[in-house]
Amino acid sequence: MDLERALIRQLSPDEIEVFRRIRLESLRCEPASFASRFEDWVMLPDEAWRRRLADPVFVAFSNSEPVGIMGLLPQRPRKMAHRATLVMVYLRESFRGTGLARDLLAAVVDFARHEEILQLELAVSAETPGAIGFYHREGFSEVGRIPGGLLDGGREIDDVIMVRRLRS
Repeated sequence: MDLERALIRQLSPDEIEVFRRIRLESLRCEPASFASRFEDWVMLPDEAWRRRLADPVFVAFSNSEPVGIMGLLPQRPRKMAHRATLVMVYLRESFRGTGLARDLLAAVVDFARHEEILQLELAVSAETPGAIGFYHREGFSEVGRIPGGLLDGGREIDDVIMVRRLRS
């Protein structure tokens, strides 16, 4: 783990192999953290991966290897265009606690501000207190819960809804 060589950047639409590698790793290593399942993504054709890169996807690299990911889903309706949802958040376990997650989020926030997004939103599993704590430390506030927002193996798990207002 060499943070001096860490690089964070937005993927281009032709970087589907990098995207596929880190997204599938996230779903395989942290299946309880995502609404999607590994099986939902592993068989996608290249064109489906490319379409998903139409919205911004940021990846953290260490020594040219992808180790983290955050995506941003901007709202499309004009009256909601000031909002975006943070998705696909993952950082390889060996990089947690190093500040790289904060740096990855900062890159997404910088992009969002440039796009005149005023509010970031997310849903996080109530069963991931580490993630919830990270978001609180990074200025997100809990604004609600969706009871049974996820079904995982027949278990209902609440989604915690969090929001961060962005100021220039």
